[in-house]
Amino acid sequence: MSATAKKQAPNAEDIRARKGGTPLVSLTAYTTPMARLMDAHCDFVLVGDSVGMVLHGLTSTLSVTMEMMILHGQAVSRGLDKAMLVIDMPFASYEESPQQAFRNAARLMSETGCAAVKLEGGVEMAETIRFLVKRGIPVMAHIGLTPQSINTLGGYKVQGREEQAEAVLADARAVAEAGAFSVVLEKVPQVLADKITAEVAIPTIGIGASAGCDGQILVVDDMLGFFTAFKPKFVKRYADLGPLAEAAIAEYAAEVRARSFPAAEHVFADQAPSKG
Repeated sequence: MSATAKKQAPNAEDIRARKGGTPLVSLTAYTTPMARLMDAHCDFVLVGDSVGMVLHGLTSTLSVTMEMMILHGQAVSRGLDKAMLVIDMPFASYEESPQQAFRNAARLMSETGCAAVKLEGGVEMAETIRFLVKRGIPVMAHIGLTPQSINTLGGYKVQGREEQAEAVLADARAVAEAGAFSVVLEKVPQVLADKITAEVAIPTIGIGASAGCDGQILVVDDMLGFFTAFKPKFVKRYADLGPLAEAAIAEYAAEVRARSFPAAEHVFADQAPSKG
């Protein structure tokens, strides 16, 4: 490959082939500028339905629409060159039937150019995953804590402790057998995450799971300190940019009120500078 040749973004089979290898790196993105920052560092970038809470101020992901996911998916797509793009299917866009899921997944792919979709659910979604994969739509599964099901799960609780462990393990087996190319494990005990990772043949992507997973994902606004409504235990703040941004805004406001901004270097003279 020449020094100027463009690196091709990985596809679903490339991600699947990374099972047991160098850990996969992923973050969420919702905008073009953020996608550009992470493109060189991530194997895949997820446009998560967390956009509803992070950028739109919603109290959960349940009100996120297909139109929102498409809009943000298009924005992120413009910022990616090297990383694979995956987009969440929002609540009520796939649960009714495999046919409904296909229509909406096909729309996501055709209108954003994403390489795969992600949907929540295990055993109960295996038929849908199989239906989509057979029709050319790569699927990333998501089990454990599934935020679209918080009303039936009783909130954002750890899933898979004690007697729940077998159910989560069954979910992992089901999505792998149905043809998912990878599976996100959210907020499950470390021992269970390690057991799932050892047993299933597809990569596991941890978020509040285990360092032993085949990869990791975080919400970028969490790890950069922009989203501060709450901080899950599994989030590490790699930077605390929220207070820095607020301080910059406060300084700008003070300078505007003091009429020290704009200064001479920020305004234009009556006449253009001489070219002589």
